Amino acid sequence: MKILYAIQGTGNGHIARAFDVIPHLKRHGQVDILVSGIQCDIQLPWKIKYRCYGLCFIFGKNGGVDLKKTLLKFKPHRLIKEIFSIPVHKYDLVINDFEPVTAWACKFRNVKSIGLSHQSAVLHAEAPKPKLKDPVGKAILKYYAPVSTAQGFHFTSMGTTVSTPVIRDDIRWSDTTDKGHYTVYLPSYSNEKIIKLLSQFPEVEWQVFSKHSTKAYKAHNVEINPVNKEKFTKSFLNSKGILCNAGFETPAEALFLGKKLCVIPMKGQYEQQCNAAFLESMGVTSLKSFSKEIHKIHTWIESDNHLQVNYPDNLGDIVDELIYNHMPQTYPELAIN
Repeated sequence: MKILYAIQGTGNGHIARAFDVIPHLKRHGQVDILVSGIQCDIQLPWKIKYRCYGLCFIFGKNGGVDLKKTLLKFKPHRLIKEIFSIPVHKYDLVINDFEPVTAWACKFRNVKSIGLSHQSAVLHAEAPKPKLKDPVGKAILKYYAPVSTAQGFHFTSMGTTVSTPVIRDDIRWSDTTDKGHYTVYLPSYSNEKIIKLLSQFPEVEWQVFSKHSTKAYKAHNVEINPVNKEKFTKSFLNSKGILCNAGFETPAEALFLGKKLCVIPMKGQYEQQCNAAFLESMGVTSLKSFSKEIHKIHTWIESDNHLQVNYPDNLGDIVDELIYNHMPQTYPELAIN
């Protein structure tokens, strides 16, 4: 069986999940990997068959996407060329993690594609939503990378189409402890702003991983590090708590480890607003503003409240069922009707 696995390369969460998804896909046949986007800091250990520019969002330094840079980086002619150059019709199965080039290539060529992503679950009817409506943000989630059918991941399972999060093996099977520091990942804020705000808590050691730095340095009690998967994981495992954007993978892993968690959803990102609403419903601290709610960070630091969720190791079963259901001719005796 030939499988095309397409991964979104804006941010690091999709790539981090791929480390665990790809080995399970490889049990079923040849897997070719496509990555689109220019904002990822993590490298996969497997050969990338297709490297696409894609449809990119550029992280800003004030809590959201930098719209000006995003528009300047938008290359519509290149995007169209990439969409029509990917031979999706030559694969038995196309699996998509919120990746637009392959999604639209499949749509235009009438090729079935299966979504395997967090975004596939965000709009589920049972998932908590923010009070403020955002029809544009909702439309982006729906049409950015459209798929034929989907299996989603969220903070809790919902029905048959939404499963619990994928916890990376190097998190799931590693020893964890509390060495007193807090691990920080806020890619949409500048180092200067993070240092200014977190240095107001001189009693706390902050280990920040930044998209805006190529070298490590320390300012007051704030340590700035370039994004590095191994170093981030080590800091994460040994931390007292996690301060991060309201993405999905990092908060889910914090919940699994039972680490104190505080999230700040990116401005103008409906998906992160939805994640924050879900986490709030679970009792997790969420800030609407980094600089204007500094008192909430103080309360969070002083509090010992934390939530631990024992997410099961079921990714292999999820991938197997996905394959069996969508390729019954390959596994006729196992297909589920």
